[in-house]
Amino acid sequence: MLNQAAKLRQMIAAKQMVVAPGAYDCLTAKLIEHAAFPAVYMTGGGTAAALLGYPDYGLPTMSEMADNAGRIATAVKVPVIADADTGFGNELNVVRTVRSYEQHGVAALHIEDQVFPKRCGHFEGKEVVAIDEFIAKIRAAVAARQNPDTIIIARTDALAVEGFDSAVARMSAALAAGADVAFLEAVQTVEQMAQVPKLLKGPCMLNIPPVGGKTPRVTLDQAAAMGYKITILPGLLSRHVMASCEMVLKELAQTREYPKSAMEPPSMQAFAQRMGSDEWDQYRTQFR
Repeated sequence: MLNQAAKLRQMIAAKQMVVAPGAYDCLTAKLIEHAAFPAVYMTGGGTAAALLGYPDYGLPTMSEMADNAGRIATAVKVPVIADADTGFGNELNVVRTVRSYEQHGVAALHIEDQVFPKRCGHFEGKEVVAIDEFIAKIRAAVAARQNPDTIIIARTDALAVEGFDSAVARMSAALAAGADVAFLEAVQTVEQMAQVPKLLKGPCMLNIPPVGGKTPRVTLDQAAAMGYKITILPGLLSRHVMASCEMVLKELAQTREYPKSAMEPPSMQAFAQRMGSDEWDQYRTQFR
């Protein structure tokens, strides 16, 4: 039986683009799996918000991020791609990060070139480390793998700081250093987006952000036609959950009764089934 990293490698090698909506906990991960998406993306920004109530400023620790990734990986039967921020320090920290994420069942992780602590790739005021420091981290990540199938994704945020050509050069160097996938974050035009897979000699990942992001909104079919092998949607569920919760809470406060205007939620039984109650109910009698 293939491990999850090997499964993801096969998916990337296939013709169809891998689409991985963002999960911040086990509930959202299981909903993504139930909707038949082939992979789950553990969002760092969503983890910071759901786990700690913090903005996407790189505040969760490595162990907090790895633990959340591990819970998600245990909850689903599809590969998990996880945000690993900057690797949480220098090359030594990167080695520990890769090993910890692997032990938690993650199939792929991305490490970026922002200074530590980082901030959301679509916020202003980003800073990046020197390219030599970044490439050293990528080499350390590749060497640290204990499972050769684990996918190392190199992410650059240099476009906003040094320009498009520099960002492409960083991704080329990262692929040459052994990274499996290139992730040029926060492309600012459709033209830039289309150029990336053509300029880089390796699989590329695209982030389609929610409203307010710097990257133009394109369809999944458009992204696939450009040549992207993975597309993530980190904020898809977290933003809609926030909007839905705020709506029903406002209605509850105003009407003083159970909200009626919201989209019809699942019943208690359907909610439990989404979380695997049918499987667990079998265990009640299976071993007696």
